[in-house]
Amino acid sequence: MDLHLKGKKAIVLGGTRGIGRAIAETFAAEGADIAICARNPGQVDEAVAELQKHGVRALGGAVDITDADTLRSWIADTATELGGLDILISNAGAMAQGNDEEAWMQNFKLDIMGGAVASFDAAKPFLIDAGAKNGDACFIMISSVSAAESDSGGSYGPIKAALIHYAKGLARQYAPKHIRVNVVSPGMTYFKGGLWNMVETNMPDVFKTAIARNPTGRAGTPQEIANATVFLASPASSYTTGVNLLVDGAISRRVNF
Repeated sequence: MDLHLKGKKAIVLGGTRGIGRAIAETFAAEGADIAICARNPGQVDEAVAELQKHGVRALGGAVDITDADTLRSWIADTATELGGLDILISNAGAMAQGNDEEAWMQNFKLDIMGGAVASFDAAKPFLIDAGAKNGDACFIMISSVSAAESDSGGSYGPIKAALIHYAKGLARQYAPKHIRVNVVSPGMTYFKGGLWNMVETNMPDVFKTAIARNPTGRAGTPQEIANATVFLASPASSYTTGVNLLVDGAISRRVNF
């Protein structure tokens, strides 16, 4: 299937490793020009060099997503340098666990105020322009199956659930401008250096239990999440907006109506 991404312009927040890196690589492989940001300058430079090997234009910046003003400036400057913006992917996540005030604020500042609100505000004029010119633009936020599953009163799940609510409102508000807004909610996703790799190393029994709970008997891969995300962001999915796509191997029991 042709995803009609060749020549498109995409930005991925949190694009140097794991799911974000796989999303950026997949866009580049489909012929889209790509820009990524993350906090570590060395990781950004390494990722950009690899993305350029796909023969597309690739840019990067070291950005603290909790610094809303800096994030807005970077997105606006980068979209201008790319020559426009068709797709914004927010893969940013604080991943703070627990129910203390610090965990709540870390998740809120990065996931909501940075990766969701500030990023869309900065990208909005470029996405509106792309929608007017091409009939399709897209903003996707990466949430989590934890938004639909709750075992305790921690901060992580409710913050991820807020992204889904925000996306639905934006989807209805900006549909007349041809901007689609969706969410992808991964389940357990394994990669070297990631959260579940650390759990496997430090708490092997917890890891085995988590694997056993999934009907597929395994964790997902960043590429599997990226495949779903890039399709949903592409013009090939042009009538799909306001959805929360669970990519979780059927671990969740919720029925989506």
